[in-house]
Amino acid sequence: MSPPDLQQKLPPLHRSNFQWLTRAGLILLVSFGVDTRFGCQGANSNLVINPPIGPYVNLQPADFAGAVSFTSNDQVVFTPYFYWYDVYSDAQLVDSDCTDALTDHPPTLTGFSYRSKAWHRQQLLDMVAAGIDVLLPVYWGEPSQRIPNQPISAQPWSYAGMPPLIQARDELLAEGWSAPRIGMFYDTSTLQYNAAGERIDLTMPRGREWFYESVRDFFSLVPPKHWAMIDGQPIVFLYSAVFAANHDRSCIDYLRTCFARDFGGRVPFVVREISWNVRTEQVYAWGGALGLKNPGVASLGPGYDHSAVPGREPLIVPREDGRFFERNWEAFLSRPSKLVMIETWNEFHEATEIAASQEYGRTYLGLNRKYTDLFKSGIVLSGPFGGARLLDISLGATNRESGVIQFDWPDGITVATNLGGSESRAFVPTQFGGRYAYFKLDTSFKWADTMSVQVVVDCFDAAAGQLRLQFDGSDPQAPFQGAYSSSAEVRAMSGSRLWRTAVFSLVDARFRNSQNGGADFRLDSTAPQFAVRRVQVVRPGLHANAYTPTNGFQFTLYGVPGGSFIVETSPNLVDWSELYRVQLSGTTHSYADAGAPEHVQRWYRARPR
Repeated sequence: MSPPDLQQKLPPLHRSNFQWLTRAGLILLVSFGVDTRFGCQGANSNLVINPPIGPYVNLQPADFAGAVSFTSNDQVVFTPYFYWYDVYSDAQLVDSDCTDALTDHPPTLTGFSYRSKAWHRQQLLDMVAAGIDVLLPVYWGEPSQRIPNQPISAQPWSYAGMPPLIQARDELLAEGWSAPRIGMFYDTSTLQYNAAGERIDLTMPRGREWFYESVRDFFSLVPPKHWAMIDGQPIVFLYSAVFAANHDRSCIDYLRTCFARDFGGRVPFVVREISWNVRTEQVYAWGGALGLKNPGVASLGPGYDHSAVPGREPLIVPREDGRFFERNWEAFLSRPSKLVMIETWNEFHEATEIAASQEYGRTYLGLNRKYTDLFKSGIVLSGPFGGARLLDISLGATNRESGVIQFDWPDGITVATNLGGSESRAFVPTQFGGRYAYFKLDTSFKWADTMSVQVVVDCFDAAAGQLRLQFDGSDPQAPFQGAYSSSAEVRAMSGSRLWRTAVFSLVDARFRNSQNGGADFRLDSTAPQFAVRRVQVVRPGLHANAYTPTNGFQFTLYGVPGGSFIVETSPNLVDWSELYRVQLSGTTHSYADAGAPEHVQRWYRARPR
């Protein structure tokens, strides 16, 4: 997801009859003065809410017989399940102008319907083949679309599609299949796009009721034995908070209180999208189909192409014959979390599906199974920059990359240029007002959950302004829960028309690709003219190179230009003596200790001075 200043387009997941939402100038509104001391609305409430639409409410312990739960130590693979398609009415298949609504296509349209038990059954079997543990029906059910006094089968698709899914899973369980369990993907688009024409405020009593009713109705349609749970808590994924008029933690508190009342004392395991400014059990970032994101629950996908969706600017992330998907999985497996969401199972409009399709057959079922098996076996993959202390990129008409990738994004456009005799890339103003350059790091470099590095930027001082760096960090006050943490340094530009070096210190960086386009950090220039020719990411310290009896011990010291260090040696890690002092002219300094062969063992360390 994007930070408040990005102006990225974020669609409601449901497409019919709605325009896509432009997030221009979005500010997440959070009220901290709301009284959260409440229970569920009772007899004294003047709010009119619907009764539960399904029968599985007011649960008792006996109702959970046969229910199985994951534990917090289990490795679990999720996927959003789009069940809105209906060949009999052309729902989600044909646009209003009678053109094809899908970018990619299912293998056949025969029986392609949320009303079909056989279709759900085949999807569940394919998920078994692909290694999926939990399917997350993308649920659009909202209070104002309920049709009074009508059976489930006559209700809109979110309700009507659930019983055939449950029947299909019941059949498979009876036949001995270990079919994926069912969690909820709450499509919060309904907080803005709904039959009532309201934008719901989740800090208000009516908004909290609306929010809870959507979750309650979903679980009232699913027998507990089918629930996907972690440590006994049923799983709820929340889509973006951007659709709510306002939100705070009171909506989550209210959800927990009311859910426990109606569902046998259980409370949900809430996995919030990163745009929610609240605390829940876990967090994910939508957009994994564009590239791996992992703020807690990882999201990854096979690529993206919404060419068939009307009203959108072109955006294609090529599948590269499966290689893009493989790279995302391999990046995840180099630093895996316990939970991963595949984005998506079958969103054919945006071509993010791994389900069987006309275009790709069953290729992605096999690929996903290959990597889920590696994931479940505990294999952690390494890469070319594991243990590296320096990553580098030189920018120009063709960037020369060594562990750092620079890419353009709608609010971060660059063009090749030559300034002061050097190839470089100049920042271009965009319709969004900012001047950014986005960078991502090779995943194999990300050796810890948080790490501290320094970024060295060679930049052309073309005009007066400031240069800042925002990184995917741990500052809870930064936008999107730290995804846009700011380094302490702000570098002033004077317009000297000279190449300069700017150094930024990144403390407790997460580097989980949480910024736009999966970036790990971005440069932000306020100067009307600005260019960069080189960016280096340095993890200061010593790196052993080689040892020979003739030349002794050879090592490289890594730091930032101008940094001063004392290199010391020790025979026992207790007693240290100075070997030499150095002030770096660049980011590296090589040294050979010719006296090393005289010692049985010899340790080295470098410390700033």
